[in-house]
Amino acid sequence: MTLGAALKIMASERVSSLFVTSSGLLAQAADTGIVTERDVLRAISVHGGAAFDMPVGEVMNKALIVVPADALAYVAVGRMNRLAIRHLGVTDEAGIVAGALSARDLLRLRAEGAIELGDELANAKDVHDLGLSWAKLTGVVADLSKEGLTANQIAAVVSQNVIEMTRRAAELAEAAMLNEGQGRPPCRYAVAVLGSAGRGESLLAMDQDNALVCADDAPAGADRWFETFAGRVNDLLHAAGIPNCSGGVMAKNAAWRGSQAEWRRRIDHWISRSSPQDVLSVDIFFDMRTAYGDVGQVEALWRHAFEAARGNAGFAKLLAAAIGTIAPGRNWFGGFLTTHGRIDLKRTGLFGIVSAARALAVCHHVVERSTPERLEGPDRTQDRP
Repeated sequence: MTLGAALKIMASERVSSLFVTSSGLLAQAADTGIVTERDVLRAISVHGGAAFDMPVGEVMNKALIVVPADALAYVAVGRMNRLAIRHLGVTDEAGIVAGALSARDLLRLRAEGAIELGDELANAKDVHDLGLSWAKLTGVVADLSKEGLTANQIAAVVSQNVIEMTRRAAELAEAAMLNEGQGRPPCRYAVAVLGSAGRGESLLAMDQDNALVCADDAPAGADRWFETFAGRVNDLLHAAGIPNCSGGVMAKNAAWRGSQAEWRRRIDHWISRSSPQDVLSVDIFFDMRTAYGDVGQVEALWRHAFEAARGNAGFAKLLAAAIGTIAPGRNWFGGFLTTHGRIDLKRTGLFGIVSAARALAVCHHVVERSTPERLEGPDRTQDRP
């Protein structure tokens, strides 16, 4: 397409940029360019009227800078600020360009601390940088509260930063192993977060819950590479401010690492056996979300867990029974029950709501991650029976 034809589209559609691709509608970011109003003006200033007959491919910028569709808007603003650009592409879980963002779309956002934190984590060069950035989280949460964000929105910001922290730790660990001569990953794989981070409901007091999934075509001995890699990721996160999981739910432990086939066997075993101990292992698996790597590995496994539990009344009852008795948060006189002046809001309230919503979602095949979406029920999901 000529630049003149592209400019007519911008004017008629009242947009300030166009994406350019030869791959049709299902284009990856790497195969997509962008031409903006500024690019048109630069071309005209250099070539005069001849610029209108130039192909857009000679003027566009490539590859398109993108953010995932589930990234918080603050991440997008931070990326624009750092790269001094005004337009971003938006990708779906498969990496396909699915939408566009401009600076105009984001004008109403403020909360600069959250913007800066997200981008700092994304570009941390080592564990020291990660730790310095992570230490700002409490202040960011306080600022977001002052901005009037709801508790759910703030928890989503915290969760997104947990995911960003995990992603960057994985990138750093992978790069370090390559630099040390331990080679590239032996096959496709993904690091997933589990529990509250996967649901988008993390609180400030959190620890690590993560797992590693690799493709079934992993060569013999591949787990030695993944064991070393996962250990580095978990150690980086712990040193930077997200403590190790006291229950051992971390990718460096063999029980939370494996191929697609191995994970499917574990899930099927957990669900079919339906023992209290197995419920402790599998429940947070229904919350899993990709933090780094091949999103298809995690997505396929997450959906398999829901399919494996479909129609299993015994497993659903066990999930419900595992909630147990919720500790009261108030005394007979209407005051708060505290220990050393503190109240555990997770133990006295949130745990029961989250666990009950998860059990109901599994029982009724509501394939969603967040508690509000699960409670809204099957009317909003395409995966209902």
